[in-house]
This record gives sequence, C-alpha cells and structure tokens, in this order.
Amino acid sequence: MTARTPHPGPATLEERVTGALVGAAVGDALGGPVEGYSPEQILERHGGRIHGVVGPWNGDDWRTARPLAPYHKGDGHVTDDTLMTHALVRVYAAVRDHLDAYAVAEHLVPDLMTHPRWIPELEAEALPLQRIFLAEKWLVARIHYGHVDPREAGTGNIVNCGAAMYMAPVGLVNAAHPAGAYAEALDVAGAHQSSYGREAAGVFAAAVAAACVPGATPDSVVTACLSLAKDGTRAAIEAVCEVAARHSDFESALTPLREAVAPYDTVGPDYRAPSLGARRPSRLHAIEELPVALGMLLVSGGDFRHAVLGSVNYGRDCDSIATMAGALAGALGSPVPEEWAKRVAESSRLDLWEPVATLTAVAREVFGRDLARRREHERAFGAIGGP
Repeated sequence: MTARTPHPGPATLEERVTGALVGAAVGDALGGPVEGYSPEQILERHGGRIHGVVGPWNGDDWRTARPLAPYHKGDGHVTDDTLMTHALVRVYAAVRDHLDAYAVAEHLVPDLMTHPRWIPELEAEALPLQRIFLAEKWLVARIHYGHVDPREAGTGNIVNCGAAMYMAPVGLVNAAHPAGAYAEALDVAGAHQSSYGREAAGVFAAAVAAACVPGATPDSVVTACLSLAKDGTRAAIEAVCEVAARHSDFESALTPLREAVAPYDTVGPDYRAPSLGARRPSRLHAIEELPVALGMLLVSGGDFRHAVLGSVNYGRDCDSIATMAGALAGALGSPVPEEWAKRVAESSRLDLWEPVATLTAVAREVFGRDLARRREHERAFGAIGGP
C-alpha cells in the first residue's frame, strides 16, 4: 500500500469517541436514502453524485412506495445501524465492563423488545424490535423465545453485516487495543451472527480500536485488520485495499472497488435479487460492507467527507458502508461536518452526543478495571515463579 500523509489525530479519548459515534450516525443517515441502488441509479435519480443529506428516493410517496415503505429513509434520518449502535452503548452503560454474548442476552435483547424509543424512519415512538431487520430480530427469536445458549445463538442466521454495523462501541471501549477489540466483538457477535458475519464484527471493532492509536493512519488501520482477519474476510480486505491504494478520488474507485470485492461477496450483482448462495456460511467469502469501507478510508486518505460520500455513492448497502467509514474516519480525527451532524440530530430527534459521554466514561472505567486485573495477575504469576 502506498504511504499517505496522516491526518492529525484528536488529543483525547472523548474526541475519538465523538468522531466515531457521531461520524457513524452521520454516515448512516446520508447512506439510508440510496441504500440498495447502484452508483448508476443514484447518478440518474439525483442528477449527479450525492454531496450531503438528500430526501427519500420516492419523494413524498415514501409512505407507500415499495420496496421501502413505510420507512422514511432520507432527510437526515438514521437507520437501524445507529439504533443498534446506541443500544449497545446502553448495554455498556449497564454492565460497565467488557461484554460477552450473555450481556447481549441479559441487556440488549430486553432493550430491543421492552423499551419504546423514537424511531426516526417511522416518525413515531415504537419498540426497536419493530424497526430492526429480520437478521436482528433473530436475536430476540433465538435468545428470548428459543432459549438458545447466547454463545451459539448466531448460528443459523443469514450471514450479513448485521452484527458488524454496530460494533464501533466495542472498538472504542478497547481503544488502541485492536486484538482486545477483535476478541470481545467476536464474543458479543456470537449471539447474533456466525461465519464471516461474525468475523467482520471482530475486524471492524479492531479497526476502530486501531484508529484510536496515536498517530494512526488509514494504512495502519488496514494493517491492523489484516493482522487479525481470517479466511475470506482477510482475502477480501487485502484485495479491495490493494485496489484502493491506486486511487485518490472516490469517483474513479467506485467500479474498481466493486470488482475487487465481487469474488468474495455472496449477494451477487443485483443487490435486491440476491443469488442462491447469498448470505450462507463460508470460509471463502466476506460481507461486502467492511472491505469497501476500509477501501474508501484509503481512497480518501482518512478525510471524513470524502470517505463517507464515496461510501454513499457506492450504493448497495451504503448506509452500513458509510456507517463504518464514518466511524473510522471520525476516530482517526477527521472532523465530522457540523452542518451534517446538526441536521441528522435534529431530523432524527436524537441526542448524538449523549452516547459519546456515556461510552467515554465507561471506556475509562473499563481500562481502570483492566489495569487492576493485570496488576493482580502480575502479582499471582510472580508468586509462582514468573519474572
């Protein structure tokens, strides 16, 4: 990969958490209205590339127009990516320590099915369970109703980016410790996903943690991912990022990045008509969203606007791609445009900064616990003849 000029990183943990969480929500909201379409369709529909917040694909007919009805995607509304991310922050707020699959069962599942919240796309207060996609409803069906061991509950679910899309908080609680983030996210995601869907959750959390390392760059984030990723996920990231390193503008990269990830993607060329082998477990394949998000991070040199707009104009599952790219660019220190953050917060009727304060406090507490546990281990190991 070609070396790039590093973006000056933020000075504090809180600034990194802000960039990642607010950046993820902004990317999600920008990508939502064009999710599922191709770059060519987006170009035709909007008379050019998207450069900020846009309205629904079907305009004022969003309430009834299929296949998106009744969801109001657009106008700065966040989607389930952000709803799930904020839900995971609430789990951390309750547990105030590292999470595992049992924390998902004991806290996340009840949060989804018993606490009504404002759902921007429905423009109403409702249970998050009534908005999330079937792959996320699986959590409730398997754990609450099926009484499956939470560590195994993800087995049998469709393999997609459903777990990866909300793993940024795991990376932030393990800030600057990619291997720790990877291991924790794999444990958490075991309740939701299997195969390369679970692997992507681990690698994305590791990427966010790597972006928090002082002096981190897009290249160092990708290097950290490649040091941990396995099987098709590693191969897909490597293939996409090798191509991305040859581009410095998302327009020229749109088609090459898709061509690079296509051999690993099971969905196929028509996003709305998946292939017969779509989303089935495999050691050879990968979700599309994470490699492309990392690719856009490289193409942009870590610049938030460029990374997110490239992800949005890529189309397909672009709300999740832009969520990931936004979290990574934000954690690296590239500023989230104030006008975008303000518009998304107001339109979605969400406080995007409250989860930041919550998770920053939790991350500090968890680090303190980790330090105490490490000291205790050192004393015990020394007592039995260790160095």
